[in-house]
Amino acid sequence: MELSINIPALLFPGITLLMLAYTNRFLALASLIRKLHEQYFKHHDKQNIIRQIRNLRGRLHLIRYMQAFGVLSFLLCMICMYLIFRDYSEAAHYIFAASIISLIISLIISLIEILKSTNALELELSDVEELAKSNVFKDLWTKEEAEDSEEQKL
Repeated sequence: MELSINIPALLFPGITLLMLAYTNRFLALASLIRKLHEQYFKHHDKQNIIRQIRNLRGRLHLIRYMQAFGVLSFLLCMICMYLIFRDYSEAAHYIFAASIISLIISLIISLIEILKSTNALELELSDVEELAKSNVFKDLWTKEEAEDSEEQKL
C-alpha cells in the first residue's frame, strides 16, 4: 500500500484539537487544585478534601501522560511526512503505525482520566446526603403526588 503525504497530514487537525482539549482539562484541574488547597486550610472537615486531592493528583499524572503520548503522536506524524518526502516508504509505514498507536494510547489514558473525574464528582456529592438519596423517578413521583393532591383540593 502506498502511503501518501496526505494520510499523516489528515491526523494534524485531530491531534491539535485533542491537545487543546487536554490543555483545557489540565487548566481546569489546576484551578480546582488551587481552590481545594485554599479550602484545606479554611475548613475543619479535611478528610473529603484530602480524598479529592488524592484523586486530582492521579488525574494530573494521567493528563501528563495523555499529553505526552499526544505530542509523541504529532511528532511521529511529522517524521513520517519527512520520510515520505525523502522516499523512505518502508520506514514511513512503521513511523506512521507508531504514531497511530501513540494516539490510541493517549485516547485510552484520556478515557481512564474521564472515569477518574466522575469518581471525583462522586466524592464531591458524598457530603450532601439528600442528593445522594434522591433519584429522578422518586422526585417525579413525589412531584406528581403533590400535583394530584393540589387538584383534589380544588
